[in-house]
Amino acid sequence: MNNPLGILAGILVCSATLPVFLSTVSYNNIEINEPQKQEQSVDKEYINYESVDKTSPKINIYNHKTGKTQKMNMEEYLYGVLSGEMPSDFDIEALKAQAVAARTYVMYNQENGSSKHKGSAVCTDYTHCQEYKSEEELKKLKGEDWIKNSYPKIKQAINETKGHIITYDGNPILPLYFSTSSGKTENSEEVFSSEYPYLRSVDSPYDKYAPKYASTLKITNKDFVSKLKSTYSDINIDENNISSQIKIVSRSDGGAVNKIKLGNKELTGRDIRNILNLNSANFEIKFDDNTLDFIVKGYGHGVGMSQWGAEGMAQEGYKYYEILSHYYKDTKIKDIY
Repeated sequence: MNNPLGILAGILVCSATLPVFLSTVSYNNIEINEPQKQEQSVDKEYINYESVDKTSPKINIYNHKTGKTQKMNMEEYLYGVLSGEMPSDFDIEALKAQAVAARTYVMYNQENGSSKHKGSAVCTDYTHCQEYKSEEELKKLKGEDWIKNSYPKIKQAINETKGHIITYDGNPILPLYFSTSSGKTENSEEVFSSEYPYLRSVDSPYDKYAPKYASTLKITNKDFVSKLKSTYSDINIDENNISSQIKIVSRSDGGAVNKIKLGNKELTGRDIRNILNLNSANFEIKFDDNTLDFIVKGYGHGVGMSQWGAEGMAQEGYKYYEILSHYYKDTKIKDIY
């Protein structure tokens, strides 16, 4: 779920966790308020969820590069997923949270038949399911030094959460995640078509230190109108006096643009995000004589766990299960093997 993003629309598919390419930033010596919805104390004694300790299962994975289905040990598969979904220099607790989310995603697909790959829970294509790269691919991509110095940390995060998944009412959740929030995450139904009780908007204050927390797009009135008309041929909007023809009608609980009026047509913030390739649907618009400036906050769809928010919490001393319980409301971790 590094650059990204289909996700739920009616029938939930693997693309729900389209990854976001990330880079790193230091959180050392940052003082910041704790997330408001976080109930556990950072001083709480470490909880050990490992109690089942069974052999990890083998799962069917569709390899989009070979066009074949292969059987793989779940935990070994997750080594390749976590290596692509989150930077290895993130805090170990953030990596553990991502590991549990990735494992839960597989179990959710298996139990709900959400995969489009017949006989397989997931595929190896990051544009469709979760990012995955074999150790050989990682060695070519990242080099021997990374395999020697960073890959062990990835394996540690997987091994120390072996068999752990996130559940709601005893069942695996749909563990959506994304790169960077705008300061709050989004309710699932305000972004996608379905409402989930555990995918609620929560505070995520640490994201403001992420490298892609803020971004700006400047576009001429002419180019903006041209892009709109190439997508919506029936839209009635003119580049002259354009500020009087655009109005943000409503926003989500998380701050994203819900509805925006452009000329005679009402669109969603997601529509504008897609047309202009914005980092998120949380934006303000500033008007000049001949240009529009889109001031954007966050990176990604905004639903579920913010990866940079998880890193910030980990840097403040939160454990992975505290991070997960903050971003996935009223859930519990279950050890299934």
